[in-house]
Amino acid sequence: MDAIAQTQEVAQVATTTVNKYTQVAMDYASEYGLKLLGALLIFIIGKWIVKKIVKIIRAFMHKAKVDQTLLEFGSSLVYFLLLLMVIMASLNALGVNTTSFIAVLGAASLAVGLALQGTLANIGAAVLIIVFRPFQVGDVIEAAGATGKVSNINLFSTIITPADNRAIIIPNSAIISGNITNFSSQGQRRVDLTFGIGYGDDLKLAKETLMEIITADERVLQDPAPFVAVSALADSSVNFTVRSWVKTDDYWDVYFSVTEKVKLTFDERGISIPYPQMDVHQKQ
Repeated sequence: MDAIAQTQEVAQVATTTVNKYTQVAMDYASEYGLKLLGALLIFIIGKWIVKKIVKIIRAFMHKAKVDQTLLEFGSSLVYFLLLLMVIMASLNALGVNTTSFIAVLGAASLAVGLALQGTLANIGAAVLIIVFRPFQVGDVIEAAGATGKVSNINLFSTIITPADNRAIIIPNSAIISGNITNFSSQGQRRVDLTFGIGYGDDLKLAKETLMEIITADERVLQDPAPFVAVSALADSSVNFTVRSWVKTDDYWDVYFSVTEKVKLTFDERGISIPYPQMDVHQKQ
């Protein structure tokens, strides 16, 4: 009988313990179940919305013909930031105090930012290049003391290839902080040339010859019309300014071709291109 009573007592204690922990579990479930469900819903729906937003941004950047490297970086950065906001909202709905977590994250971000401020400046400059598009791959530009064709734009630098096919790697921050001259952004460019003749040469013949040369070149546009005029009575020569509009791709071909043609034609017609000289008169 004692053994049976003892067994019944143990069973009763076990039942009481199970009921106690079951009640505790039910209390926690009733208290945190809705919060957990709400947090899961916020995370799932928020993540779906973030993916849709990033998809729209990628489509916009692709339509704007943004460099592929910058497109991937930009979309990844936006996805990370938005997803972080969704996670914070989920934890807040679960009842977790995110204030201290945000403070720690902010301090860590500040420390990383100070350590990598030069790198972050280049990344920020790359973002400005994406947004304002002062140039793109394939354009011929002058920036940070270098002139050439833009062959690549990445997160940290822009690679410019001059005419001799070197590769000049310039930090993006150095490009954004200075003047940028884009020679490819316009469909037409004006070729400005200056030629000098001797004071004893036929001025009208020289002017007619220059106009004849530039109007005969098929690459020179007739609208705006070519322009030839005496621009200076210099110390050693009478100078002509010759201006003609061409397509941007023809600029240097016309520049070199016209210069050579003027020299050959002047020689044929007896028009001199004088050296710098000075007349000295000696009084007796």
